[in-house]
Amino acid sequence: MRNTARWATTIALTATAVCGPLTGAALAAPATTAPASLYAPSALVLTIAHGDSSATAAPQRAVTLTCAPTASGTHPAAVPACAELRGVGGDLDALAARDDVLCTREYDPVVVTVDGVWQGKRVSYERAFANDCVKTSYGTSVFSF
Repeated sequence: MRNTARWATTIALTATAVCGPLTGAALAAPATTAPASLYAPSALVLTIAHGDSSATAAPQRAVTLTCAPTASGTHPAAVPACAELRGVGGDLDALAARDDVLCTREYDPVVVTVDGVWQGKRVSYERAFANDCVKTSYGTSVFSF
């Protein structure tokens, strides 16, 4: 049930980020309307939960991050987060831990999920970190929300 609720929230937030809220004027637009942008969509929903996996942990916080054509969304650091993602070509596995961060060895797992679209391609990412400090050390802005 938790996974179903997470997917429903993810789909709704992604649809809103990519398409925007639907209004009567938007629904009445002709079918031949030109695309609003030449940029491929880049809209993500990021969640954080305490636990080893998203299947067993309920999301505690979710934010949206839209990077094309400009950085926006509910992510508190949208501009630097989009810059970091562009720097690694949208490959979340390529975000490396910073060397200047020292974390304790306390085990209090935190799981991060990212679902949505990056430059027109579907993204589904999940990663568990040993604790919040370790999570924050990966990418200065992407996982900081």
